[in-house]
Amino acid sequence: MHFPSRNMFHSIVARAVEMHVALGEALRLTEDYDPAAEPHVEAPARAGVGVGCTEAPRGILWHRYALDGEARVVEARIVPPTSQNQARMEEDLAASLTRFGLERDDDALRLHGEMVIRNYDPCISCATHFLDFNVLRKCLAKISHAE
Repeated sequence: MHFPSRNMFHSIVARAVEMHVALGEALRLTEDYDPAAEPHVEAPARAGVGVGCTEAPRGILWHRYALDGEARVVEARIVPPTSQNQARMEEDLAASLTRFGLERDDDALRLHGEMVIRNYDPCISCATHFLDFNVLRKCLAKISHAE
């Protein structure tokens, strides 16, 4: 395996390295942890906008919240990794299934398609009713030849 790699399935190696680094950092933080005198800081209610992001195995989850004067949420926008990855996931799915071989049976194509999707979004199969699969081989063949 050589990096950088354009093989989408090599991302699992990158995730493993990232997990190793994150676990080492977590151990360092817990070893040096010094608890605060107070468990939290009082914050008065006020209007404002806050943004943040959280990294997850499938990518970055972006948040944006607007609060009114009583600190009630009046607007929220959440951009999950699935929506950020959707277009690329669809492109790679079509290309990968075409290379895998459209002459294969539906079960083999479904399994390969699920592997491609889980590579981008490992949480999707547990979070949703996952894959309703129907093969239209003529359409997929036309798409692959048009590229």
